[in-house]
Amino acid sequence: MAHPSSGAAVEHPRAHAGHASTATYLRVAAILTVVTALEYGALFIRRLTPILVPLLLTMSAAKFALVLLFFMHLRYDSRALWVVFVGGLVMAMALAIALTTLSGQFLVFGR
Repeated sequence: MAHPSSGAAVEHPRAHAGHASTATYLRVAAILTVVTALEYGALFIRRLTPILVPLLLTMSAAKFALVLLFFMHLRYDSRALWVVFVGGLVMAMALAIALTTLSGQFLVFGR
């Protein structure tokens, strides 16, 4: 038997403590499935027509956040990676809005 001080490779006890377990990933996948089913079901409920677009955008943003945090492991990464990701996301959104409103046909913010 190798003693920890004998130079044998010893795994750090907190090496895997920061990441989620398989059960957590399965719960997140189940939540994503339920939210997707709710999105699909909301399309067929006529009373939701006035709020359908904001409702679908909210549910999509929630799913995006879950995928981002758990499956892309951003929840367990350093703040520097958060800044890089959010900075790129803000620039992409600004570019999309700028290109959408460029011709004036699809004014998002009115004149």
